[in-house]
Amino acid sequence: MALKFFDKLSQNFIELLNDKDDYNIIIEVKDKKNFIAHSNVLKCRSPYFRKELDTVTPNENNIKKIIKPNTSSQIFDIILKYIYGGIINLENVETRIIFNLMLTANEFELEELTKKLETILIEDKTSWLKTHFSLVYHSIFINNNFKELENFCNDIVAKYPNLIFDSEDFTSLQESALVSLLKRDDIQMEEGKIWEYTIKWGISQNPDLPINLEEWNKENFLTLKNTLQQCLPYIRYFHISSTDIVDKVEPYKKIIDKQLWKDLFQHFLTPDRPIKSEILPARSVLIQELPARVKEPFSTIISDEHAAEISSWIDHKTTAYPSTNYPYEFQLILRGSKDGFSPQTFWNICHGHTGTVVIIEVKGTDEILGGYNPLMWDNTKNDNTYMRTDDSFIFSLENGNIQNSILSRVARPEWALYYYGKNVQNRGGPNFGGNKLCLYSNASNFTMGNECMYRFNIDFYENQIRATTNKFSIVDYEVFKVNKKIT
Repeated sequence: MALKFFDKLSQNFIELLNDKDDYNIIIEVKDKKNFIAHSNVLKCRSPYFRKELDTVTPNENNIKKIIKPNTSSQIFDIILKYIYGGIINLENVETRIIFNLMLTANEFELEELTKKLETILIEDKTSWLKTHFSLVYHSIFINNNFKELENFCNDIVAKYPNLIFDSEDFTSLQESALVSLLKRDDIQMEEGKIWEYTIKWGISQNPDLPINLEEWNKENFLTLKNTLQQCLPYIRYFHISSTDIVDKVEPYKKIIDKQLWKDLFQHFLTPDRPIKSEILPARSVLIQELPARVKEPFSTIISDEHAAEISSWIDHKTTAYPSTNYPYEFQLILRGSKDGFSPQTFWNICHGHTGTVVIIEVKGTDEILGGYNPLMWDNTKNDNTYMRTDDSFIFSLENGNIQNSILSRVARPEWALYYYGKNVQNRGGPNFGGNKLCLYSNASNFTMGNECMYRFNIDFYENQIRATTNKFSIVDYEVFKVNKKIT
């Protein structure tokens, strides 16, 4: 019989981490903060540290120092506690921190932790992964250790390839990411376009190549061929249209194997004759006629009727748009129940977005409150700042026992919105009119306690928003970017 006492063991090792005696390692991180540790523990738990410590020379006190300038103190503190105690508490931790934690755990070769965090992101943080798709996609292919996330992302890109191919940072894509896409049989894009994007990527990796193709010499084509050597074998050449072969492929025929080029022309001129080159299968095209699917609601708080009413207020209409035909698309940026209720999460995710609507579901009542901000949310301000706009408004929506909606437009434009400075963003979130309607929490969690939200009705906005109390808690909240629909 084996008796196991891991809880006590973990506790003792955490105590060892906090013990200032007998340490022989100092790790300096991004913000110049130093952590102390013990070489035997680091070497035992992390292959990375085992290799790294063998290359570091100790000082006169026999202390070795490792500098990690790209690792934050917040992330490393979590990592170090995991190394010593095998415990990580992710409650109320922002999804962005979990993602960065996964990347750092992978850097330190903590395989068990890396895989667990990868699974959590895929199973529980899908919305965040999709919202930050470009960041995720460009991060996970650096060392090819996130196979599940690669599959998750490539499944999306295969259906919607323009997410990556038409993105501004497409040319900075890792080679392994592009190759993994080209290997897929289900990319929903014409092969001729796939060829064009592949050539574009290859050329961008060699900025010294002449801009005018007519000026290219033999060495230039050889450079491009070497750059694309891992990509070219996965192009489905025999499924490119004859027009695209002439217009798009022939100008770069010098990077293609001579036998393949010969077989291509033979295939289009006399398709019945055998050829020597391998013919890869055509990429599959999704069946167009799919069974009818239930439309997933865009919000868990408001309905299309609410969205139509808010749209009419944005356009200063006296009557509401019909719920089946309103001119704005409500694009979800943040949902507390998915992304977390930390005020800092709001500033991190909403920073840079203009024309947004904040929706608040009040706990214990039928109240749905909200506000419209036509300006850009900005998390870079050092001090608390009022923002001026004539077009902001706050509102209360008809819902349950609430019989009528109330619109309250800004009355004091110079004090329409209140942006928190960096040192307060861990407590304060969206704030309309300086506490006239705002989300605030000293506990850094909008759902904790029943006095973390404030709602006042003074003169910065025109009408009184109904209120059972000036302080309230929330069930959930959402932030939408409101865009004009393309017709």
